[in-house]
Amino acid sequence: MAVNIPGLVAVIVFYVLILATGIWASRKSKQEEKKCSGNKSEVAMVGGRNIGTLVGIFTMTATWVGGGFINGIAEIVYLPHRGVSWTHAPISYSLSLLVGGLFFVKPMRTKQYVTMMDPFQIKFGNAMSSLLFIPAVLADIFWSAAILAALGATMAVVLDIETYLSIILSACIVIIYTLLGGLYSVAYTDVMQMVFIVISLWLCVPFAITNTAVADIKYTVVNELYQSAWIGKIEVNQIGRWIDDLIFMTLGGIPWQVYFQRVLAASSVSQAQKTSYIAGAFCFTLAFPSILIGAVAVSTDWNQTSYGLPTPNERQEASMILPIVLQYLCPIYISILGIGAISAAVMSSADSSLLSASSMFARNIYKTIIRKKAAENEVIWIMRTGVVLFGAAATTLALLTNSIYGLWFLSADIVYAILFPQLVCVLFIPNTNTYGSAAGYFVGLTLRLLAGEPFLQIPPLIQYPGISFENEAFEQLFPFKTFTMLLSLLSNVMFSYLVSYVFKRKLLPVRFDVFKITDRTQALPAAPEEQITLNETNNPKLEPDKNDM
Repeated sequence: MAVNIPGLVAVIVFYVLILATGIWASRKSKQEEKKCSGNKSEVAMVGGRNIGTLVGIFTMTATWVGGGFINGIAEIVYLPHRGVSWTHAPISYSLSLLVGGLFFVKPMRTKQYVTMMDPFQIKFGNAMSSLLFIPAVLADIFWSAAILAALGATMAVVLDIETYLSIILSACIVIIYTLLGGLYSVAYTDVMQMVFIVISLWLCVPFAITNTAVADIKYTVVNELYQSAWIGKIEVNQIGRWIDDLIFMTLGGIPWQVYFQRVLAASSVSQAQKTSYIAGAFCFTLAFPSILIGAVAVSTDWNQTSYGLPTPNERQEASMILPIVLQYLCPIYISILGIGAISAAVMSSADSSLLSASSMFARNIYKTIIRKKAAENEVIWIMRTGVVLFGAAATTLALLTNSIYGLWFLSADIVYAILFPQLVCVLFIPNTNTYGSAAGYFVGLTLRLLAGEPFLQIPPLIQYPGISFENEAFEQLFPFKTFTMLLSLLSNVMFSYLVSYVFKRKLLPVRFDVFKITDRTQALPAAPEEQITLNETNNPKLEPDKNDM
């Protein structure tokens, strides 16, 4: 199979357009920096809180509707005995943005935080927030690596080029425009990428459905033809796992900087909530092209195509089913549009993750802990350096590691087990403190690791009820992810109140209070060092009030 020259040219043209859009958007970023000379880093991180409603909706939707979203949905629908029944993403992503808008947007946006780590740093201190930073930044890096690797595999199928070329090229484009304009470049390129995803994916669907090798998908939805029906089936013993996955993907999608970066960039609380709600509705709608493409793959007699037999599932290529359908069931010009859509989806997620990780590092680690007197320009350059370093790390992982998705799944689980209960505590539960935060962190991390990870071949030291072993692999059917999260939350609350009681009742001398929680509760607002590190914008809303302590 020769290199697909027309496809390669089309992809290069698309990449040039994306880069040009990013460079154009960077000029707007520089104009905003001139208006906010004292807060240049906030312009790069949250767009000077001046991102319009329409752009905000597009960039939030594009961040969620990434390469993993459109490829993953098609894969799950295609897999035998999975199907639509196990396709959680359309519902859970929409619910995640709805729940986030209802409960988490207002307390975060009202106090005008700049990153998700700010409230942790104010309430739990620098040491604890540094520990919380680790799972947050690792999840962003692993996610970027996973979707870059998926893009490389996709282009290898459709364009017949070396995987490493597409990974490196895509990463370089993303890094360049993110460097130049920060959130403005990311947001405006997301608008273009979102439009391209919508148009090109929907154009691919009718061509795939009407291919002569494809049976009627209305028949195969409930009837077995070439493989099991694509509606899927949930066995009785799998109900707990199904519910666990739904709750995990819904609540676990909230404690991510990529989400709050867009929330905090809105000009008001109402705009941020509206952006979250509408993006949730769009996520649900944009799942349908991938669902239909997965259904087409189930309904295809692959022996009638140039792909031939064995089937993609038998060749263990189910993860690439979307590009395979585009390549073998659509005309060449349509498959080219499809690969553009996948590239757009990948870049719209990768740029957000890199900016997210670098923003947290520059503000919450470098500015707050390492160099408290750093000037605004210095913070911006640290953030840009972070974009390059985190981008290089994600690219390296994508090129060298075969278990990236396993790493991302594990890190996403840890985000759910650790960061979500911590976020609930810091925003909604008064009197939780650093000791409780540390206890919740330890409990969540330990229980999640002890549950094992089949993708990474980590054995389950804790075997929950209903665990299933098959072909040297295992599956925890018990809803252990949500169970772990709840125990982490409970540990945080109980230990916070226990330690607070011990010191208030003087059961232990105050000199043993290494985290100085007694000082914090007696001296409101925040301790002086916290006001210096997180309040240099002279914004009183960044100071913790009595409801936060």
